[in-house]
Amino acid sequence: MLECGMLERDRRALKKRSAVLCKQLVVDEMLVQLLQADDILTESMAEGIMAEKTSVKKSWHLLLLLPKRGPRAFSLFCAALRETEQQHLCELLTQSPEKDGTDTHIERRSDSSLPHPTQEVIAAKRARTHESMEFSLDADSPISTPVLPCTPDFYLSHCQQSYRMSSSPRGFALVISNVTFDPCAAAELDTRKGGEVDDEVLRKVLTELDYMVTVHRDLTAQDMRLCIANFCQRPDHRTVDSCVVCVLSHGVDGAVYGTDGQLLQLDWMFEAFDNSHCPLLQNKPKMFFVQACRGDEMDCGVEQIDGPTRTYSPSCEQRDAGREGQGDAASRQRGDMGRPRIKLPQRSDMICGFASLKGQTISTAAMRNTKRGSWFIQDINTTLRLHARDTHLADILVQVNGRIKEREGYAPGTQHHRCKEMSEFTSSLCKDLYLFPKYQP
Repeated sequence: MLECGMLERDRRALKKRSAVLCKQLVVDEMLVQLLQADDILTESMAEGIMAEKTSVKKSWHLLLLLPKRGPRAFSLFCAALRETEQQHLCELLTQSPEKDGTDTHIERRSDSSLPHPTQEVIAAKRARTHESMEFSLDADSPISTPVLPCTPDFYLSHCQQSYRMSSSPRGFALVISNVTFDPCAAAELDTRKGGEVDDEVLRKVLTELDYMVTVHRDLTAQDMRLCIANFCQRPDHRTVDSCVVCVLSHGVDGAVYGTDGQLLQLDWMFEAFDNSHCPLLQNKPKMFFVQACRGDEMDCGVEQIDGPTRTYSPSCEQRDAGREGQGDAASRQRGDMGRPRIKLPQRSDMICGFASLKGQTISTAAMRNTKRGSWFIQDINTTLRLHARDTHLADILVQVNGRIKEREGYAPGTQHHRCKEMSEFTSSLCKDLYLFPKYQP
């Protein structure tokens, strides 16, 4: 039993910032689990919050409950914000101009054994100003502008010609992020500094897009296979409209590395989601994003004839590894009972974005910044947040290509100075794929 309600000063801070919290707060499974673990939320409360149809409604539901959940609710809520990389909201709440002579105490957890696949320490962000929240090239973290919502008029004018995208959640998302590799089994594979930023960026943006996200960190090749196999066989794929799979690791042509230095063939992953092996996702869009190199060659760029001089480049970027793999079989099956069933190609309704090109003679390296993460994931995040409201996914990936094309490494005196990268995507989609963010028919 909670002994009493929230302290008055904390209640005032929540009320004062409620409008900002409703717009910017990401209420996902991890945040809710943290509050459950501290007995701030009961199981039925957590289920009620997650059952809300939109992110704003989830935030509002939580904010209505918190003032009634005891004197520790505020400090533990702030601690949960820190642990889900929403420190700017924690600072907004605790840096209240109202002074009552008592500093708000923020509790820190010593127990990290939480029912979530990833555990990480999030470095404190600098206090946000208007300047630091701009899309500055030298910002120290990815943009966190809320995903812009789709309008009812846009949905109604485009839903008939595109893939169905009205379930809530929109689908399930799997993120596999290998950051630290076994120094004995994979001594040649360095730690992917900045890789932990990528999986958190993906978790947050996909959650805002109404996907149920599961993140797994540092898996061996065999564990990656098992994780993907279990994910593609989830029976609840039947009730949703799509799925997303993100793989972030070192890689080679057609494969990515597990933490044990063994390779997972990407063609095997695509086969696991084809119409034969994953019937519950037949005719539903399956989205893949692969942040990995597809070779060791670095793209040093080519001078543009009659082109403008380069005046500015992103901050120092470091080489990552990434890889692509794809396949496109067309075997067919037939139904033997009753009238003939509609036939599907073995593999269809897939789209995959790759961080780097697969060339005819060489494959190129993908680039990563140690503070902001990889170029590719940064631009996926930015473009989804700003343009998913009215742009289908293939065009979003074209925009990502355009942003990547303009990037240039800045590291004077090193081989990475003025290095380039070029992303690409492959698609067997048969309709436009709009995510219709934050709109529920």
